[in-house]
Amino acid sequence: MTDSTANPNRVLPQASRPKALRDPGELARRAALAEGTHVRPLTRYARDLAARMGSPVPLVDPLDGGVTARLLILLETPGPRMLTTGFVSRDNPTGTAANLFRFLDQAGIARAETVIWNIVPWLIQVPGTPNRNPTRAQVAEGVLHLPGFLDLLPRLELAVTAGRKAEAARDLLEARNIPCLAMPHPSPTYVCTSPDVARRISACLAAAAERLAAGRLDVTR
Repeated sequence: MTDSTANPNRVLPQASRPKALRDPGELARRAALAEGTHVRPLTRYARDLAARMGSPVPLVDPLDGGVTARLLILLETPGPRMLTTGFVSRDNPTGTAANLFRFLDQAGIARAETVIWNIVPWLIQVPGTPNRNPTRAQVAEGVLHLPGFLDLLPRLELAVTAGRKAEAARDLLEARNIPCLAMPHPSPTYVCTSPDVARRISACLAAAAERLAAGRLDVTR
């Protein structure tokens, strides 16, 4: 008997839409998939990190590629709304997630190719107060924890850092021979400041899509 949770592409079409995790039924379905074989090591890593840090750490989205991902999208830190879902996901009910969903979709990057994480993966925000950026010390601590996450991604070929804080991981990624592209953070706060921000995000993800496609061609030759 096969494990039906091992295939991240088996989801119903209606689950693949912006802000899908505001639906309690979809959220329950997603939570039930968090122990699927393709995400189980990452789920356990996040729960262990939360215990060590004494702060919630959202789980990777089981509809993404999990340990089979070829592309890492590295954001900055979870917002307080993550407490309503418990996932770091393009489907979260936030403007940032909806923008990320839209840009990845426009680039034609399949969910099964991706995994989304944060440079500071534990919650530093205080619910009910304005979001705050991670400090330099928090980012440095996040970088120290990142190797344990990367060790669980044996097929990783490329990373995209979203926002200046996430760029702190570039040296670590490139030392592991993981090329790194940088794009602005997809928060509405940044995307709405200038049309150039959206263009830069689109261009970065288009370049990522080209690299992934080239990698697939190299494997088939």
